[in-house]
Amino acid sequence: MPQIADLFGVANSDVEMLRRAGVSEEDIAHCLKVAHKAVEIARRTGRTLDMDLICRGALFHDLGKAKTHAIEHGRIGAALGREMGLPEPVTDIMEKHIRGGLSETEAAELGLPIKDYRLKSLEERIIIYADRLVDIITDGVVENESQAEERFAAILAANIRYGKNELTLQRYLNCHKEIQGFMAESS
Repeated sequence: MPQIADLFGVANSDVEMLRRAGVSEEDIAHCLKVAHKAVEIARRTGRTLDMDLICRGALFHDLGKAKTHAIEHGRIGAALGREMGLPEPVTDIMEKHIRGGLSETEAAELGLPIKDYRLKSLEERIIIYADRLVDIITDGVVENESQAEERFAAILAANIRYGKNELTLQRYLNCHKEIQGFMAESS
């Protein structure tokens, strides 16, 4: 796995941090795929972006799964990340990636600390989009990666596992539309 990490800029030391924290190899493989997809998407947007933040934010987004796979894994991961000395923009991504960035009302309804988890930067939205695409690809919903982007809206609308609820679905669809728009402009 470290060889895969080297191919797209993930530091092997970061992968080892995930292992030392107790993240399973399956979850690490997912995080590596999300980092790879996020970097690929970021490059295709043609925008000037913080590629280190995209790579590390994507790689560490599921750190909290070392402790739980429940909805609070984002909050728990952010706390672990702070203890490990990860930069605040990375821990922010970890905390906010749940359901594409929750409002205070949604957080309260889900039993999370009441705060604004909405995504503010394009880097954050790219990571969330990549995470959802990787889930669709990994689950075998599509035959190839390009189909995941082409059929994104229909897949999320048809499968609650990906869209969750109407508010979450709309956030994901807005990210898809925005990012695909940037890609179309840059091609």
